[in-house]
Amino acid sequence: MRNIRLIARLDVKMKWLIKGVQMEGWRKVGDPAEFARKYAEAGADELLFTDVVASLYDRNNLHDIVETVAQEVFIPMTIGGGIRSIDDVSALLARGADKVSLNTAATGSPELITQIADRFGAQATVVSIEAIRKDGGGWQAMTDNGRNHTGRDVVEWDKEA
Repeated sequence: MRNIRLIARLDVKMKWLIKGVQMEGWRKVGDPAEFARKYAEAGADELLFTDVVASLYDRNNLHDIVETVAQEVFIPMTIGGGIRSIDDVSALLARGADKVSLNTAATGSPELITQIADRFGAQATVVSIEAIRKDGGGWQAMTDNGRNHTGRDVVEWDKEA
């Protein structure tokens, strides 16, 4: 029998949990901490918080949400969006995150993946890959929540990462 894990993804913009359709048409749906509690009570094994516009606006503002949720919810949390440095990772882990997820910063500076894994452990380092189908077949890696093309083939980027 296979083990199945339920990981709830909570997309965040500013201080709000948001919902979109195909990564567009975002609307506010409530407090991320409240939804995190509901998911944990319903049996989620892990939470994934993603600030969907953090890289676009050059920010990382999930610190307060992480700290609030960590005080009330006792399942692992992975945090993504706007993480660009070892200091960003350190601050999130200190507030209660268990892992960080990198996409945009990793594609621009692949060595950051190794630096984070060396300092905090591979178990705390996740590389997230967003992709779009290329004309003629294959997939291209994207950044900034699917807004920007990297020119990287997904399979090749996966191997490098």
